[in-house]
Amino acid sequence: MIIKTEDIYVSYGKVSALMGVNVELNEGEMVSIIGANGAGKSTLMKSIMGRVKLISGMIYYKDELISGLPTNSIVRKGIVCVPEGREIFSMLSVNDNLEMGAYSRKFTAKQMRDRYDEVFEMFPILYERRRQLAGSLSGGQQQMLALGRGLMSSPQVMLLDEPSLGLAPVLVDEVFDKISLLNKEKGISIILVEQNAFMALDVTNRCYVIENGIISLSGSSSEVRENPSVKKAYLGG
Repeated sequence: MIIKTEDIYVSYGKVSALMGVNVELNEGEMVSIIGANGAGKSTLMKSIMGRVKLISGMIYYKDELISGLPTNSIVRKGIVCVPEGREIFSMLSVNDNLEMGAYSRKFTAKQMRDRYDEVFEMFPILYERRRQLAGSLSGGQQQMLALGRGLMSSPQVMLLDEPSLGLAPVLVDEVFDKISLLNKEKGISIILVEQNAFMALDVTNRCYVIENGIISLSGSSSEVRENPSVKKAYLGG
């Protein structure tokens, strides 16, 4: 097991966001988290990254307790998050955005070149646009840049928060193809938070359904897809 949250609780003031959430990610696996807006999906990702403080509970990475560590230490251990809305640096070039993805790692010049080569091999459009301002890219290209920036730190785990948000359907397919390659070819373990439940269940091994800060259902993605309540709430069935 590479990631494990153990009975974690998070609140924003008096509002409970997560209540006793237990999630596991095995090495080489891709797991989806689906749920309505405000259910706690992004809070779970922020908790793993150390961006919100736990009231109680524990988070482990490779059996090492990481809850309480600062975000930069968590990144150095091999976990990165591609945040909702991409959060690229629009006034920096594509190259500079990618470089920012490796800021927490002490790579040699050769290692940095290798990181760029790996990203450009996977995302050729970024090489073509490498000197452009990131803000001038299309929405799909910006999402590729956000994924590439995450890949620059040579992660073992990627947390992807709503990667299809705001993208046209044809671009959603392209982005999910790249996410599958990150998992299958690069061997990166992935937690995918996604409102597009059809796509999430199609590409992942297992799924957790979160409702009002509580995990209401979990299982293989195929099992979750056939659950009547999931069909009604998330799949239009």
